[in-house]
Amino acid sequence: QACTYPCQCPSQPLQCPAGTSHVLDACGCCKVCARQLGELCSLQKPCDHHKGLYCDFSKIHRGSGICLAHEGATCDLLGKIYHNGESFQPTCKLQCICMDGAIGCIPLCSEDLRLPSPDCPNPRRVKFRNKCCEEWICEEGTEQNRFQTAMAVFREDPAEKPELNNLQENCLVQTTEWSACSKSCGIGISARVTNDNPQCRLEKETRLCMVRPCDFPMEKTKKGKKCVRTLKPRQSLRFEFSGCTSTRSYRPKFCGGCTDGRCCTPYVTSTAEVEFRCPEGDFFQRKMMFIKMCSCHYDCPRDNDIFLATYHRKMIGDHV
Repeated sequence: QACTYPCQCPSQPLQCPAGTSHVLDACGCCKVCARQLGELCSLQKPCDHHKGLYCDFSKIHRGSGICLAHEGATCDLLGKIYHNGESFQPTCKLQCICMDGAIGCIPLCSEDLRLPSPDCPNPRRVKFRNKCCEEWICEEGTEQNRFQTAMAVFREDPAEKPELNNLQENCLVQTTEWSACSKSCGIGISARVTNDNPQCRLEKETRLCMVRPCDFPMEKTKKGKKCVRTLKPRQSLRFEFSGCTSTRSYRPKFCGGCTDGRCCTPYVTSTAEVEFRCPEGDFFQRKMMFIKMCSCHYDCPRDNDIFLATYHRKMIGDHV
């Protein structure tokens, strides 16, 4: 179909299945739900190129093709083989895709945590029949233990009782330390749990992190020293994440290495918002770790890949 300008796109927000990319049509006008492996495709209905899929027009006529994946390794999950680019659901709680031998999954159920609060003194997750995901319910307690249950999170002011419509003012903020970066080089993920939000609800918060670039040249250690603790690139660089690039350039500090078996990891860090621009023209912001100081030690982290540490364990548990 010929493109018409100015662009006319649906006013309703785009609703795509979980794990499906929003991509521009051939006219560069409107975002559409990307076609998946084995589905019919066209210029107006492109394949999900984020997953390495392309539209093959050689087998189907009249302007339509079929989405195929570029050659890549298959994936083996619990004895079942999945092809490169194939999407699947090992359980009702996970939507997964095989990408050149690696399995990536997104949870279909909310993993949020809920602390007691005056309006919900005894929160409890319940599994309902014919529903995959558990849901929160609030059990009513007596007036006497209602605020006692919430004392772990809320300050009790003897002068006046906390107002139900102002939870954040009476919230006792609790935040864990950031976890180690999931990658020893390149962009990874660091996480923490905090209730510093308007609902005073315990939630998982993530930030991007980079301990060092994977292709960063290591500096020679000074005479008498066995470690290069902190490095800084000579030229500014732009961060890349999921095919998108940061809109501005940075000169961040990175952690170096040692010649005596020790490893260098971030010791003091800060967190800042970084804006990314994607090839399709989209913008988004992500929190990112910036290193201020590194520490060299023998307590080296083992395989800390967040993909294996979370989703692999969830898959095993769900099947058991």
